Amino acid sequence: MESMLNKLKSTVTKVTADVTSAVMGNPVTREFDVGRHIASGGNGLAWKIFHGTKKSTKQEVAVFVFDKKLIDKYQKFEKDQIIDSLKRGVQQLTRLRHPRLLTVQHPLEESRDCLAFCTEPVFASLANVLGNWENLPSSISPDIKDYTLYDVETKYGLLQVSEGLSFLHSSVKMVHGNVTPENIILNKSGAWKIMGFDFCVSSSNPSEQEPKFPCKEWDPNLPSLCLPNPEYLAPEYILSVSCETASDMYSLGAVTYAVFNKGKPILEVNKQDIYKSFSRQLDQLSRLGSSSLTSIPEEVREHVKLLLNVTPTVRPDADQMTKIPFFNDVGAVTLQYFDTLFQRDNLQKSQFFKGLPKVLPKLPKRVIVQRILPCLTSEFVNPDMVPFVLPNVLLIAEECTKEEYVRLILPELGPVFKQQEPVQASNMILLIFLQKMDLLLTKTPPDEIKNSVLPMVYRALEAPSIQIQELCLNIIPTFANLIDYPSMKNALIPRIKNACLQTSSLAVRVNSLVCLGKILEYLDKWFVLDDILPFLQQIPSKEPAVLMGILGIYKCTFTHKKLGITKEQLAGKVLPHLIPLSIENNLNLNQFSSFIAVIKEMLSRLESEHRTKLEQLHMMEEQQRSLEIGNQMNASEETGATHAGSQQIDKVFNNIGTDLLTGGESENKEDGLQNKQKRASFTLEEKQKLAKEQEQAQKLKSQQPLKPQVHTPIAPSKQTKDLTDTLMDNITSLTSLSVSTSKLSTSSTFTSVPSTGLNMMFSTPIDNSKRNLTNGLNANMGFQTSGFSMPVNPNQNFFSGSSTAGVTTMTLGAAPALSSYNPLSVPPTAVKAQQRPADMSALNNLFGPQKPKVSMNQLSQQKPNQWLNQFVPPQGSSGMGSAAMGVQANVMGQAAFGMQGNPFFNPQNFAQPSATMTSSSSASNDLKDLFG
Repeated sequence: MESMLNKLKSTVTKVTADVTSAVMGNPVTREFDVGRHIASGGNGLAWKIFHGTKKSTKQEVAVFVFDKKLIDKYQKFEKDQIIDSLKRGVQQLTRLRHPRLLTVQHPLEESRDCLAFCTEPVFASLANVLGNWENLPSSISPDIKDYTLYDVETKYGLLQVSEGLSFLHSSVKMVHGNVTPENIILNKSGAWKIMGFDFCVSSSNPSEQEPKFPCKEWDPNLPSLCLPNPEYLAPEYILSVSCETASDMYSLGAVTYAVFNKGKPILEVNKQDIYKSFSRQLDQLSRLGSSSLTSIPEEVREHVKLLLNVTPTVRPDADQMTKIPFFNDVGAVTLQYFDTLFQRDNLQKSQFFKGLPKVLPKLPKRVIVQRILPCLTSEFVNPDMVPFVLPNVLLIAEECTKEEYVRLILPELGPVFKQQEPVQASNMILLIFLQKMDLLLTKTPPDEIKNSVLPMVYRALEAPSIQIQELCLNIIPTFANLIDYPSMKNALIPRIKNACLQTSSLAVRVNSLVCLGKILEYLDKWFVLDDILPFLQQIPSKEPAVLMGILGIYKCTFTHKKLGITKEQLAGKVLPHLIPLSIENNLNLNQFSSFIAVIKEMLSRLESEHRTKLEQLHMMEEQQRSLEIGNQMNASEETGATHAGSQQIDKVFNNIGTDLLTGGESENKEDGLQNKQKRASFTLEEKQKLAKEQEQAQKLKSQQPLKPQVHTPIAPSKQTKDLTDTLMDNITSLTSLSVSTSKLSTSSTFTSVPSTGLNMMFSTPIDNSKRNLTNGLNANMGFQTSGFSMPVNPNQNFFSGSSTAGVTTMTLGAAPALSSYNPLSVPPTAVKAQQRPADMSALNNLFGPQKPKVSMNQLSQQKPNQWLNQFVPPQGSSGMGSAAMGVQANVMGQAAFGMQGNPFFNPQNFAQPSATMTSSSSASNDLKDLFG
């Protein structure tokens, strides 16, 4: 790496020293900056050519420098002859102005060390290109070293030289006298230009039709720089000391031969004995045949042979040479037209530019970039021509590398991006740029895209021309991947939406939707859900094409792997929008089917996703419940062994719902409260309810249990069957039932008679004596004939009754042990059912004149266990645990069994209560609320 840097440093130092020594002190350096040494040219390649820049305008130029050190070996008068010859050639070139002659931009300046003048930018001389690298830097530029002339360049170059000679011979009446590869310069654009007028000869009679050109005799004693190159000099110049315009044509033939033979001239002349060499070669030229010209293209071979003819009059003149078929090549004609473009009007230019895209692919890239591109970009100053020139420039840009595009083309396109006048031309420019947008975004740097390219796209979306809007919307998806996301989100998408909403053209609206649908994949999910989908609901029109565009965006978003629509938006926004659209009258069958297919797909996914979510939540709840049950079982196993049997019995009765009869015991309640307190967590409401339950349980502990008192019944008369006997029998059987039940439950005391809490009706008249007995019995048992109420505590009534004329009704009221009732486990409907009074009016119709009365003995014939079984719920029924007593009270208090299906009036059906019982409307509803 260090060696490379040292080598580069030495090279730069040498070049700088070379330039400094050659140009230092020359007046040219006052106005121009001299750069690197790029080529050599002129007679004997004596002129060094440097790259230069004008200080004031930064315009690129070529600086020709003749270093006087080259002639230090000559004597002073010889030096003066050489200097005078060089000056004469430059001065003559400066006075002549023609496209085929090298253009001088600053005249010759002389200093003590050098001669210098400035010309148009130069690439190299033809001699350098053909391999003659004399007077070049030691490190030859690869541009020159590897340069190869294309056929079109050779053809057009020779044509340019012919045109230059035609100008000199016909217009100026001058013979150049030294047409050689050294005096043909290739400018920066590749055009061939003539220089080196050191030995030119002007006509002595320019006003006459036949000009005469005086000629100097060849002087071998003069320095070589004071003589023309004899290898390209016509024979008559040496042998007969005469010259004419045909002499230049011979030189053109010799140059043509050298071009097609890698720079080798047709004759090799010994400069020491030039007369002898010319005499010897003269015979060869006389016998010159086609075999000697095999390297020359066949279509120009005969013309070159004529140019090299010994007789001057046989040689074609310059004007004739410009018209030979060899120069009618398409590429050569195209290049020639560009050189004369300034002479054409706009109509001719437009026609030429329209056909140019067919020619450009046939031309070499270097020729296009060097020769054609500068001519095209120079036409950008003419606004009317830009729409015709721009397609060709962009076509050339496709073949350029990114570096060439940025260096050669992009700077010229800057003003075109912003051109808005005239309007018609501006619209055409927009259309052309839109068609090549992928090219612009691919090769244009990001900063320039933001500053120049995208603003033009935005202007196209807002253009008044519907055609431009349509084209822009159609093209945007093709290069959407090249647009940076912030620009697309904040600038491009809003303009597309505005174009869709504000346009009056159906085509623009539909294309806007299609465009959005195609670029969805370049957007993020939440931007689409929050910005694009709500926009669809703002579109006012209902044309089928618009509706299908809306459906397409929904479908693309729904099915795209990257995007997708959430089930919340499907349910809340998308489906409520799509379903009404699907039944628009303008839709045909296929379009309707498309809508329905998408809607069904959305519904299916919505159902699937939500069902999956609910199933997962259900599984989590089940797992949590299993953990709680496990914790409760572990807690129950830790209790003492002495309470194991009691707890198992309580658990059995809780499962089968026996609390409907027993109401539970205070110890069970305390254990239940303790188990609840062992749970993982409670809400504030649950804690408050637990505290209330504890208070109620404590109150019930402090109360004395109610026990029925036994009274000696008064014996009735044998002749009369009184209901009192039947009542006493029932009381006795129920008392025995209470005792047997208390034996089953070690923690419960049957303190009340809930089985007698069913509706009882006494319609038989009772005499006063027996009525007194009945009242006494009721008093002992806690019954009251007037209302049949049995107070359990000051706040609650266990029994409540009503009395009508001739009928006394007894109904079971609120549960006596509500403190054991868990409000969390009883539905609200059960509570409401307890608060509603039972409708007993329907039972009065059962005892009419046609229907017999039922005695208490008939009611007592049914076994108590069968009656109890009617209130035992199925095994595992929910809601029958801690609230069993409350449910029992509600069932008994609401006249659960009515009229015809009531087991009281059909004792034979007690074994099948559910199948034979029918309830009134209110009671039936209450039972449904309780048991489901």
